[in-house]
Amino acid sequence: MLTIRSVIFNVLFYLNLVVILILALPTLAMPRRGILAVARFWARSNLWLLRTVCGTTAEFHGIEKIACGPLIVACKHQSLWETFALVLLLRDPAYIMKRELMWIPFFGMIAVDRSKGSRALTDMNARVRRELARNRQIIIFPEGTRRPPGAAPQYKYGVVHLYLETGVACLPVALNSGLFWPRRSLRRNPGTIRVEVLDPIPPGLDKDSFFERLQREIEAGATRLLKEGKSEQAALGLRMPDVRQ
Repeated sequence: MLTIRSVIFNVLFYLNLVVILILALPTLAMPRRGILAVARFWARSNLWLLRTVCGTTAEFHGIEKIACGPLIVACKHQSLWETFALVLLLRDPAYIMKRELMWIPFFGMIAVDRSKGSRALTDMNARVRRELARNRQIIIFPEGTRRPPGAAPQYKYGVVHLYLETGVACLPVALNSGLFWPRRSLRRNPGTIRVEVLDPIPPGLDKDSFFERLQREIEAGATRLLKEGKSEQAALGLRMPDVRQ
């Protein structure tokens, strides 16, 4: 039954994506709030599909810690889920993503061309400063790619450059989405995806102190949410494979 539900969800998810991409075309000639509205509709429709078809819900904790002004949001990355769900939490977000994901219907995406090496970092910093000057929130996945729940962290130094160059606060975010929407898998597991917004890290720390604090707080939060998610899956009678690798 779980396999059938997962297949149905994936078919509906990609059909929905095609429709959203078509609907998003007129917004290219509109102010940014147009494509932002489409992106939020896409996120809400995906959450509805997950809840209705797969029995997968979502909880967001600590959202009162999100400031309205310019901000760097550093989020744990385990799944495609957070690439659309986080848009619902922020007033005017922009994502930093690798160039290969430009097909996703986002707005003001800051694409990173990794083939450019250090030039890519320079270009990214310049674009981020422009977006922050417009009071936007910059979402970055510090590990650069999806990591399985419980895997050893592999944080990249790009988030440190952003923190030092921009002089704004950094908001860590932990989650356990990979338990329910595993990477490289069509399986969608029932249960509750939990997102926790942690205490903001103020500007002014040196690079080593910031990097250590960011990793420590995100990993502690992710570990706690992972345990909660596994307990819930056990209560539902789900026997999940060890996804660490």
